Amino acid sequence: MPNQPRTPLRSFRIPDDLYEAAQQKAEEKGETVSDVVRRALERYVKRP
Repeated sequence: MPNQPRTPLRSFRIPDDLYEAAQQKAEEKGETVSDVVRRALERYVKRP
């Protein structure tokens, strides 16, 4: 999400293989893993 104000840095644990796969796929799509995680969390919190 380019041009967004900087947000606080968060940290969490995730297996290396999952992170690396997410990083590769995000890169192929011109995104960052942060973009992917942000969208996933936004969808998650909107669920009942």
